[in-house]
Amino acid sequence: MNLAVRLRSIPSWQVTLGIALLALGFLIAAQLASEGPRIRYTTQERPPLVETAEDLQARQEELKTRILELRAQISEREGRTTGSQELVRELDQALGTARVAAGLIPLAGTGLVVRLDDSPDPIAAGTSESDYLVSAADLRAVVEELWLVGAEAIAVNGERITTTTAIIDIGPSILVNSAYLAPPFQVTALGAQDLYDRLTSSEGYLDFVQARVATFGLQVSYAELEQVEIPAFAGTVSLRHAQVVGDGPAASAPAGGG
Repeated sequence: MNLAVRLRSIPSWQVTLGIALLALGFLIAAQLASEGPRIRYTTQERPPLVETAEDLQARQEELKTRILELRAQISEREGRTTGSQELVRELDQALGTARVAAGLIPLAGTGLVVRLDDSPDPIAAGTSESDYLVSAADLRAVVEELWLVGAEAIAVNGERITTTTAIIDIGPSILVNSAYLAPPFQVTALGAQDLYDRLTSSEGYLDFVQARVATFGLQVSYAELEQVEIPAFAGTVSLRHAQVVGDGPAASAPAGGG
């Protein structure tokens, strides 16, 4: 009876605190009991992980060594092909130069335009009507003088002048390459900025002016331009005769082509 009275006399917060402390004690005991196996497990697993890391590091070193070997091989092979690449570049440059010389590449730059037109003067006694018209000989004279004073490329009414170009009279027209041209004729020349001064001071051109402009009144005008355009040769290029240039017996052996 006295025990029951004592239990009832204990405050409720003390009972609650006691129960909480008892539960906490059980949790601490369980944690301590599991700590041992966890430590043993970690200790048992560490050697395999270290071994795996060491294997991966060794593999990485092998790959680095292989990369260096491959780089050395690439450098060696690039050194072997340097001569071939240089030869290809030289051939490309020679081909480009030949294409420009053959008129197969359009060009642009500073230049001069010489415009020729028929004479408006009346036909004088003892002369012919053809004397007052621009002829193929007139065009050839202007083109030749332009070459002589340093023109790099020439076109007549858009027809590129090449080493194979023919300028001839065909009835009332002038044939340039395969095009029939009529006056006025525009001779466009690519060259240095002083191309006009060179042309008008050359003896051959002065003779042309005296013989054709001063005598028969052919109309000639000039335009110095910062930008002239010389079109590419529009015809076909056919190799008919060729000769090897060099030393040895093969140098004099001619070859023919279509």
